[in-house]
Amino acid sequence: MKDTQDVFVQKTNNRVAEDKFYREVLEGLTKQQKSLPSKYFYDAEGDRLFQKIMECPEYYLTDCELEIFIDRTADLAATIGFNHEPFDIIELGAGDGTKTIYLLEYLANRQMDFRYLPVDISVNILTELELLVHARLPNVNIQVLAGEYLDMIAEARILSDRRKVILFLGGNIGNLTPREAIDFYREISQQLQPGDIMVTGFDLMKNPLIVRAAYDDAGGITKEFNLNLLQRINKELGADFDINLFEHYCSYNPENGACKSYLVSLVQQEVSFEDTTVGFEEGETIWMEISQKYSPDRIVALAASSGFEVVTNLKDKKGWFTDSVWRVVEQ
Repeated sequence: MKDTQDVFVQKTNNRVAEDKFYREVLEGLTKQQKSLPSKYFYDAEGDRLFQKIMECPEYYLTDCELEIFIDRTADLAATIGFNHEPFDIIELGAGDGTKTIYLLEYLANRQMDFRYLPVDISVNILTELELLVHARLPNVNIQVLAGEYLDMIAEARILSDRRKVILFLGGNIGNLTPREAIDFYREISQQLQPGDIMVTGFDLMKNPLIVRAAYDDAGGITKEFNLNLLQRINKELGADFDINLFEHYCSYNPENGACKSYLVSLVQQEVSFEDTTVGFEEGETIWMEISQKYSPDRIVALAASSGFEVVTNLKDKKGWFTDSVWRVVEQ
């Protein structure tokens, strides 16, 4: 039986969580450009659909980064070893651990003293990840942290004063605008000590046809994924979205690297939930998500703007994706 001390869940009761969900949904849908927070994609059905997206042939990001974690494990480990000092690996948005397990196995086989602290807002996905690690690497010390990223980094600092390695993989940083990314990394660097390590997966700018196809797959899984958020709002907030009256649309700007996903209202309509009614014009859009792409120069600038310096960039063979290793600099 698993020791309950191995699990930390951010203490938020269901009513508070529902109220926050409602407030943020209402705020987004009453803006001039309607939007929904992409963090709410990941209920149990959203987790399942995202796993299917990662299996789509058009969605290259997973395979590119997996190649890095398989072929460049030694290079990655060499940048975070801290001369065999004890350290914590904190993975933000850990998901199913498909890639990270290779790094954990490499470190464990070399008797490095580390603890693995995966962070996710989805308790469902963390439970599956914990089972995977226990099965594959029973000697690895794992403690799952369910909650918001920055809150859980703070919690990890309370748990120990070990050196910290933060992993933020899968191109998830692309879900923030460039301005938001600077603010996000500044908040992280302020919670870390000089010399601590940040590893981020960046999807690099490339042929725009390849990029756009990754977010508009022929099988329609990405469409289902986006529409599932409307279903979640129906289920949890009592809304009456008719998902048949919305269509998925993806755009990519190859000049600034912004790939954006929208849901388009196919008719003039009204949607109600709680005591609120939201109107849609025919053709009006809900901005669902950004998937920002980066150039190498922009990665260097982002690190420098937020309290880090670039140690190395590990790319896949095609040069489509990089795991960029940063170090916290003395302020």
